[in-house]
Amino acid sequence: MEPEKLVSSQSVFQGKIVNVRSDTVLLPSGRQTVREVVEHSAAVVIVPIDSDDNVLLVRQYRYPIDQFILEAPAGGLEDGESPDDCAQRELQEEVGYASRNIRPMGGFWSAPGFSTEYLYAYMARDLVPSKLNADDDEAIEVIPTPMSSINKLIRLGEIQDSKTIAALLMATIIFEKS
Repeated sequence: MEPEKLVSSQSVFQGKIVNVRSDTVLLPSGRQTVREVVEHSAAVVIVPIDSDDNVLLVRQYRYPIDQFILEAPAGGLEDGESPDDCAQRELQEEVGYASRNIRPMGGFWSAPGFSTEYLYAYMARDLVPSKLNADDDEAIEVIPTPMSSINKLIRLGEIQDSKTIAALLMATIIFEKS
């Protein structure tokens, strides 16, 4: 199988968080088609687990879906920032802790059909209080959630965010092995 070949690219929108472009590509069949691409920086998602085996999830309002949802702490890498450093920063900004035992679990594409966003997933243990100021545009409530209830919350639809589901399932596999 051959990859698609770029014929032309047009910037459609330049935003604070995302850019959008429209690419005309040549398919292996020789036919041309258009691919709409949302450009987004790489990001991290963290599963922080406290000493009582609670996952520190965050509840926040998400304007595009007009709902409060339960999520794992997450955020985008800043220019020049490593995923490891970003994970510690986001942990401090969103839940008020740093981790003395943070480890990568792998990663995944958030929506490879139209987005360039790649997420690095982390598990954070041995949490110590260390608060950084939250982003100006975020209002976050920390919700300690027993690790033993995660699968049920996903199954019941209480957790619907895809990055959170992926990271929690990765963490559940690792947690069960330790």
